[in-house]
Amino acid sequence: MSAEQVRAALGLGGNLGEPAEAMARALAMLDADPQTQVVAVSRLYRTPPWGPVAQPPFVNCCALIETERPAEDLMRFCLDIEKRLKRVRDQRWGPRLIDIDILTFGNLTQESALLTVPHPRMSERGFVLVPLSEIAPDLVVGGRKVSDRLNDVDTADISPASDDGSWWKS
Repeated sequence: MSAEQVRAALGLGGNLGEPAEAMARALAMLDADPQTQVVAVSRLYRTPPWGPVAQPPFVNCCALIETERPAEDLMRFCLDIEKRLKRVRDQRWGPRLIDIDILTFGNLTQESALLTVPHPRMSERGFVLVPLSEIAPDLVVGGRKVSDRLNDVDTADISPASDDGSWWKS
């Protein structure tokens, strides 16, 4: 008997080294996991840095996965992938090689030391909503569709950096 599949939305990004390569490797590691399958990936987007730290622009994307892993186990797996890709966590909202956030996990609402879902700031961030609305426009978060939330955020400096969502497979 297998565990129940849950659809989760992930946000990936980075602004050091080769962020697109790091995100492609992270997605490949997720997809190679016997308990997890990548089912959709957005285009890559160039996005301005976010937060109080001066830093280079980011490259971001979102992905939908199906997983049998419980939410906190998935979070630990994502943190392990970041570590295997050499991410160092030394400055909150600072530059990074790779970042993997669990944005939603099925209909789960949870707040713990390890994981808060839905992600508490996702609805304020164009760099999340633009790619997420590409692959899950009808996903409802906090009572509103992701596509409707796009009108509430600044998306002016966000631009596509790939033609489609197949960039991670090459």
